[in-house]
Amino acid sequence: MTDHDAQPDIEHETAHDTQHDGEHDGEHEAARDSARVADQAVAEPDQDDDDDLSLPAWLRRTEGEQRWSVMIALLVAIAIQLSLPERLSIHPQWLMPALEMALIVALVAANPHRRMPASPAAKVRIMSLLLACAVSLANAWSAVMLVRDLIHGSQGITPVQLLMTGAGIWITNIIAYSLWYWEWDRGGPVLRAMGTHKHPDFLFPQMQQEGIARPDWEPQYVDYLYVAFTNATSFSPTDTMPLSRWAKLLMASQSLVSLLTLALVIARAVGVLQ
Repeated sequence: MTDHDAQPDIEHETAHDTQHDGEHDGEHEAARDSARVADQAVAEPDQDDDDDLSLPAWLRRTEGEQRWSVMIALLVAIAIQLSLPERLSIHPQWLMPALEMALIVALVAANPHRRMPASPAAKVRIMSLLLACAVSLANAWSAVMLVRDLIHGSQGITPVQLLMTGAGIWITNIIAYSLWYWEWDRGGPVLRAMGTHKHPDFLFPQMQQEGIARPDWEPQYVDYLYVAFTNATSFSPTDTMPLSRWAKLLMASQSLVSLLTLALVIARAVGVLQ
């Protein structure tokens, strides 16, 4: 075979190899594109699934809730702390209220509407939990000091002052537990608004039966405040049932604290009156 005859075969093989390599490159590129699409699907869930209007609002992505109701409750708690006798407060008396106000200002500055991008969510949640801890710690200290006074006696306290002090601590206790319920149910208000957690820690009546609430209903802070109030007055769940173990333990602890506070304050007030 001459060199002239072999030349077309070489050119044919070279063209075939080039075409074969091009097909492989195309397959690799298509595979990479598919992988990128899959990664995006995992990182960014399908918006249509989150916004499916056939689902109740508490199960799908929503706009979330604003902070105004939470801020009002916190301001009431701070006002009560400042009105308590100095001997029942952490010294100096302005310390815990000042810390709570600083956290409130930081939370409002960081995110006034509760919905936020993923990046600062952890920081805002940490500040929210610190605020709940501060309110709970200050109120727990006041409750312990009040119990000490009730057991050992305190001169110069009228029944009205005693009842007002006990009522202030009892109300602050309700606010503190409502914050914990609100912050922990289904991962907190941010994850609830994103529809991330499907299994509730608290089962509200509106979740059990269709048609008794508007289609856009979802639990907000006022609902958790009501749960805390009814639990503090009846010492047991009423219309909202705790499902998770932590919710049951938290409600049990609130009932116990409320029962002890009311029993001791009322007993002492009756004794002073007699």
